[in-house]
Amino acid sequence: MAWDFSTDPEFQEKLDWVDRFCQEKVEPLDFVFPHAVRWPEPVVKAYVRELQQEVKDQGLWAIFLDRELGGPGFGQLRLALLNEVIGRYPGAPAMFGAAAPDTGNMEILAAYGTEEQKKRWLEPLLNQDMFSAYSMTEPQGGSDPNLFKTHAERDGDEWIINGEKWFTSAGRVADLLFVMCTNGMFVVPRTTPGVEIMPEPRNHNHIIYRDVRVPLDHLLGPENGAKVLAQRRLGGGRIHHAMRTIAQCKLAFDIMCERALSRESHGRIIAEHQMVQEKIAESYAAIKMLRLFVLETAWKIDQTSTLEARTDIAAVKFTMAKVLREVSYNALHILGSLGTTDLTPIQAMYASAPTMGIADGVDEVHKATVARRVLHGYRPHDGYWPTEYIPAKREEAWRRMRPVLDARPDLARAAEKYAARR
Repeated sequence: MAWDFSTDPEFQEKLDWVDRFCQEKVEPLDFVFPHAVRWPEPVVKAYVRELQQEVKDQGLWAIFLDRELGGPGFGQLRLALLNEVIGRYPGAPAMFGAAAPDTGNMEILAAYGTEEQKKRWLEPLLNQDMFSAYSMTEPQGGSDPNLFKTHAERDGDEWIINGEKWFTSAGRVADLLFVMCTNGMFVVPRTTPGVEIMPEPRNHNHIIYRDVRVPLDHLLGPENGAKVLAQRRLGGGRIHHAMRTIAQCKLAFDIMCERALSRESHGRIIAEHQMVQEKIAESYAAIKMLRLFVLETAWKIDQTSTLEARTDIAAVKFTMAKVLREVSYNALHILGSLGTTDLTPIQAMYASAPTMGIADGVDEVHKATVARRVLHGYRPHDGYWPTEYIPAKREEAWRRMRPVLDARPDLARAAEKYAARR
């Protein structure tokens, strides 16, 4: 029976190294130079490259890529454990070459790109000489690809793209836009004529593609294959997000516990108040349950496939948003007025929880998906009563026991005596 919750010692050493590296080098850098990997100053970039070389020397660069795609090939379970560590530090994913939205874009480039496309786009993205954004959702259709209108029309040796995209995260600062059209996935340089980025929102951009012309070789993967690429991009990514969300929940939990032991109210340390204890206990249990669920799902992907595990992936997706919302809310309340400010990470965590319930597909869609898929494994019962209807089960039990009772009169008398008392 293989049922083990331990981490093998060799990989635990890797996790310990990542934790020390993030505490000692990544976190201080993030406070002094926020978003350091994007700073243009040569002296900052040189220091970032030094730190990233340490990551590469540990074999931890681009940790999300499978071995056949040029990465370390950790598999989803080990990758989940790594993301649980780096997800605690805002600047860590980029320092490990594993920051969204680049990760998903690099994965589909590695899986579906031609050798020329990989040379032109994947290598610069891996080296962080370029950055990208994923232009999928639309104003009228949200994340439902069946409602998308953005389309690419072939014109000689070019594609002409027309449409409108909404919530293209980091589109304004991207070098490349991965544009999901009704007839394929296209790589569009942001500076291409016809790409119009609206003033608002500032971070999750509204982009209009107006007669945008790109060469034929900017189609990624097969024509009409955008949905397949999108699913490849999103499936494993939801596990990454879930473990990084757990890291944020654990950070919020650490903050709330420390504060509960440090503040007094009504003559007692607030950790002694039962309402505070309730918040701590419920947060502890919620984090533990989510963590085990995510790790089991990651293990299942490794043992089968993303397709086989999609019910659990969808369930993980909406559960992580719920747990983040509840834990950050509990932490905010225990911190009191301080929790409502930007002087700790708590307020930002709580504010991000609704976004987590919308990004990569709204929670309601995932809940409906889980329910439909789970119900496929059940059948309606016959007649008026459910299978576990006790009078019917009792009658069936007497029928099954009859041969035994007939052979053992003393047992039959005991059974009848008991039945008479009822």
